[in-house]
Amino acid sequence: MMFHLIYPPGSSHPQSPVRVVEQTSGREVGWINRFLDREYVRRLADKTLRTYAHNLLHFVRWWESVHHTGDVVEGDLAESTLLDYVKFQSSQLPPPSGSTINDRIAVVDRALHNEFPDAPCQMARGFHQAFLRRGPMGLGRPRMATSRVRVKEARRTIIPLSVDEVARFWSSFHTARDLAIVGLMLLQGLRSAEVLALNPEDLLLSEAQVRVPGKGSKLRFLPLAPETIQLLSHYLRLERPDPCSAALFVSLKGRARGVRMTLAGFRSLFRYHRQTTGVTLANPHRFRHYATSRTMPP
Repeated sequence: MMFHLIYPPGSSHPQSPVRVVEQTSGREVGWINRFLDREYVRRLADKTLRTYAHNLLHFVRWWESVHHTGDVVEGDLAESTLLDYVKFQSSQLPPPSGSTINDRIAVVDRALHNEFPDAPCQMARGFHQAFLRRGPMGLGRPRMATSRVRVKEARRTIIPLSVDEVARFWSSFHTARDLAIVGLMLLQGLRSAEVLALNPEDLLLSEAQVRVPGKGSKLRFLPLAPETIQLLSHYLRLERPDPCSAALFVSLKGRARGVRMTLAGFRSLFRYHRQTTGVTLANPHRFRHYATSRTMPP
């Protein structure tokens, strides 16, 4: 029995845009899709729903290998179910990272609790951490609580780029659009997705601010460095095509001229400049860890 993801066309019913189904018959895995529908109603982003679906797909494939069915009944759930799932993942070659295991465990635990609220709590000695949980609005004494089953995650240390590496990478860009993109990431610490999502109305140049739609549809206002304002103004006046889409950063050439830059195009741009400059570690996320002053690289 095999399972996979499908992306059915839009429906009039409020349901997740991604479904987990049995590959041969097309029958839906009900307990998974009911959880995805609940998260969809909570207005989680489609990307988050896809991540949840992939995590649950991995679990249901393991569950089927043990129980020979993708259906889960409450009587088959034991306190050690998630621990057994952790053991299975740790035995894979190569084994997934601790963060991947913990992400899968967290989503599966929530989905199972959503379907079976009275199922046995998942217990695994040594896999839990105790912590104090405050009451609503901070009222009353904190109560002891126990974390979910989780494994130890390796601590990642991201080494920031040196000043020379940033200067070399910066000097390889020649259009105001590309320089403005890098400036927003270096000085304002924007993520690549946040840069691509910007529209012209998000720029408050007269107030030296940019309005950034971030994770969870949350807005935040960030100050703009004078150099970034100059580059953005130059791009808007001289380089941004007319007519153009509603996006701030668009393609400047080819059939896609005037269309919002895609993530693939964004990555291709950085990949090209990494190859031409030899700064192999210059990826967008590393810019967020670069401690810089309020001035652009020379």
